Amino acid sequence: MIKPPDLKKGDSIYICTPAKAIDKELVLVAKNEIEERGFKVIISKNCYGKNNYFSGSDEERSADLQFGIDHEEVKAIFCARGGYGSVRILDLLNWANMLREPKWLVGYSDITVFHQRLNKLGIQSIHGTMPFNFGSNSNQALTSLFSALENTNYTISAKLNESNCPGKANGMLIGGNLSIVYSLLGTNDSYLFEDKILFIEDISEHYYQLDRILFTLKKAGVFEAIKGLVIGGMTDIQDTEVPFGMSIEEIVLQHFKFRKIPLGFDFPVGHISDNQALIVGANVQLTVDEKGSQLSYIN
Repeated sequence: MIKPPDLKKGDSIYICTPAKAIDKELVLVAKNEIEERGFKVIISKNCYGKNNYFSGSDEERSADLQFGIDHEEVKAIFCARGGYGSVRILDLLNWANMLREPKWLVGYSDITVFHQRLNKLGIQSIHGTMPFNFGSNSNQALTSLFSALENTNYTISAKLNESNCPGKANGMLIGGNLSIVYSLLGTNDSYLFEDKILFIEDISEHYYQLDRILFTLKKAGVFEAIKGLVIGGMTDIQDTEVPFGMSIEEIVLQHFKFRKIPLGFDFPVGHISDNQALIVGANVQLTVDEKGSQLSYIN
């Protein structure tokens, strides 16, 4: 995997909005934070735009992201927020300059679409917080993001969950929003799951929908292929009028009765304030023991 160059003080970070529209004030909060950390900020042409649900037409949003991919001075692209819309522009983009001059792409949620394309191209990217959340994030969410960008060593740990499955595994880290990973199964942008460490997170699904998604992953062979599973924030998961009757842990664990791989729940990643940065495509070691779970990077 190609690792984009580490950021240095004075480098330029580009903010664009490839999916749902965003309020200008949220972007300005992020701009100030980035500049206080010693970086320059370039705002995309249509960053504050609004076209119904989206920040612009498909053509405008793809042109904005393309500008960042092609810009010689830009060293990292921050997607301002998720929502929906990344898949609509994915195939309108020319990624050639990302291969010639790799740069970090940062985001989560719907931005998982781009992480999957970059992973297929062999380029690492960062699943981390976005300008939409800068004002409400934990200090560690922001610190871990800039640690990833600047190549400062860090590990990510989660407290013990009694449903964890202990063990240790090494592999390439892949993952992101569970609904996006599910939606791209069987496409040319699906992850290759063999011998990988998979992390997942999601928001506002029903318990039965999570159950359906995980059964689909199982039937697609994902759980037989991976070496470890990290379960991040499952935020605002809703029940039905007649209760589904299973917890998130139970919904996950039913697929691992006869295959023992390390599983770590309650990881600080996803639609939560403590959304810590994970490098998609990096080699990691997942350790799950009596203390909790930990991801550490292997150089």
